[in-house]
Amino acid sequence: MILETAWLLPCYGLLGAAITLPWSLRLIRRTGPRPAAYLNMLMTVLALVHSCWLLTSIWSEPAQQVEFSWFQAFDLNLTFSFDISTISAGASVMIAVMSLISQVYGLGSLETDWAIARFCALIGFFEAAITGIAFSDSLFFSYALLEMLTLSTYLLVGFWYAQPLVVTAARDAFWTKRVGDLFLLMGVVALSNLTNSLNFSDLKEWAANPQTIAYFSEHQQFGTLLGLALIAGPLGKCAQFPLHLWLDEAMEGPNPASILRNSVVVGAGAYVLIKFQPVLSLFPVAAEVSVVIGAITAIGASLVAIAQVDLKRALSHSTSGYLGLVFIAVGMQQPDLALGLLFSHGISKSLLFLSSGAVMMTTMTQDLTEMGGLKTRMPATLVSFIVGTLSLVAFVPFGGFWTLLRWEETFWDSDPWLIAIALSVNCITAFGLIRIFGLVFLGQTQPKTRRAPEVAWQVAIPLVALTIITLLVPILLPLWKFVDISLNTVNISKILVLVASGLLGFGIGAYIYIKPYATGSSVSLPPKFLRGSWKAVYDLLAYDLYVQAIYKYTVVLIVGGGSRFLSWVDRYLVDGSVNFVGIASIFSGESLKYTVTGRLQQYVLTILIGLILIGFAAFYGLN
Repeated sequence: MILETAWLLPCYGLLGAAITLPWSLRLIRRTGPRPAAYLNMLMTVLALVHSCWLLTSIWSEPAQQVEFSWFQAFDLNLTFSFDISTISAGASVMIAVMSLISQVYGLGSLETDWAIARFCALIGFFEAAITGIAFSDSLFFSYALLEMLTLSTYLLVGFWYAQPLVVTAARDAFWTKRVGDLFLLMGVVALSNLTNSLNFSDLKEWAANPQTIAYFSEHQQFGTLLGLALIAGPLGKCAQFPLHLWLDEAMEGPNPASILRNSVVVGAGAYVLIKFQPVLSLFPVAAEVSVVIGAITAIGASLVAIAQVDLKRALSHSTSGYLGLVFIAVGMQQPDLALGLLFSHGISKSLLFLSSGAVMMTTMTQDLTEMGGLKTRMPATLVSFIVGTLSLVAFVPFGGFWTLLRWEETFWDSDPWLIAIALSVNCITAFGLIRIFGLVFLGQTQPKTRRAPEVAWQVAIPLVALTIITLLVPILLPLWKFVDISLNTVNISKILVLVASGLLGFGIGAYIYIKPYATGSSVSLPPKFLRGSWKAVYDLLAYDLYVQAIYKYTVVLIVGGGSRFLSWVDRYLVDGSVNFVGIASIFSGESLKYTVTGRLQQYVLTILIGLILIGFAAFYGLN
């Protein structure tokens, strides 16, 4: 009975968004916008209760599919297929928890903003789309839900649409995602012509069919293009190189939305990628491209994060880096490892964004150069940031440690270079987080931090709740069989290597950003030793490897120049030729009308002169 009601879970978010419309559209003003927030949170609580009930019912049971016929005409049959399993139900619980935390935090940080009703409606829309992706067993509907996420991202990033920078960020985020979505749509259409069903469970069987393997062995180029098209959509959704710039600019949106976006929203694209991983195994080139792009993004984004002055942007680049590891795991046909990384990273990064958002809310700035000395003024936020840091970095016994330890065990003998990438990301991330810790919580107080209080209860409650959830991740990972925490299988050498990478990052970061405080000195950005010949390297990382400038002088220049050329051709050649014909017709018509006199003698004379001229032309032409 409970399994048949699983389709209701995405409806809670949509219903919550619909209920808030009277307040969002200012049809109800007397009560203020708070009732809309309360109603939307009520629907999220109902979704959380329903998800927990479903999870307990499906626990240790095999996955089941529930189908609803949505559209049928001739040979076209589109069904809405639900995949109900422990993973999908657990994902639904996580989505509801993160959505509820974002809304409670939003109620505290946006309480003076009349648009909080619109914010809650957009969060409900977000929640519905992500929950639908968690349960969808159909590639077609997963694509439609990814489009909902793109629209939701555009609306949430552009929440404060009166600011020009926000409008630009929302536009860039929307169009960057649309690039990947367009190629994914091509892949979905091509795949629909090869299979009888677009359900992920059916695609898995189709990919294992010997006839399918033989077909793509003969048509390797087509298979390569199809595989690249399928990974293009998740590539944009997960902010991977070269479609990674949108997540950085998306930080112009409200802080509560950043919590949801950097935990489960960016993971939605990777979740879809994991689902059709069996299909990607047919295309070796696409799998290799996924690994290469993931490696480039993992290292590049992690390095860029340590040079950012904006607090939210530093954390967002780190998100792209960790999702690069997920792409590597999918390309190496390790979907369980990818899911474990998504889960542990999402919880840890959401706690970091929540604690950082608390700092930004009380200091009214997100510039690291304007922060400092908050360790005694915001102790609860300090503890939450430390827990999030230790959980994200491979530190015993937190969740990030066990997922990266499984990474080591998976690739220790076969692909040691992948272990080097993971260790590098772990080390760089540890350095970046200790850098933020030193600049925000240590040192002398700044004008904007001198009177910063601890956060109010609306933010403190989700902060404490998420801290507890983060501490429970090592218990949840083995329950969902993402990792095997057993002392009998632990390799001491692997543990030492993993922990050493994090301690190395912490040590270097402490030497640069914490040691000067012990001697009474101050820390500046960039540090003094980077102001000489190393300044160019620092600027390279601070400006995101100049990728935006490269886009400006390559893609934008080519597309802009091509569009201007086509505009000139359309205006002066196409329109010009049409206008010339029109003018010539008008001129000739106006001229010939004077020859119509009604006199027969004049008509005969005209015909005679014409015959004489034709005769002369024919005579001289023959000679």
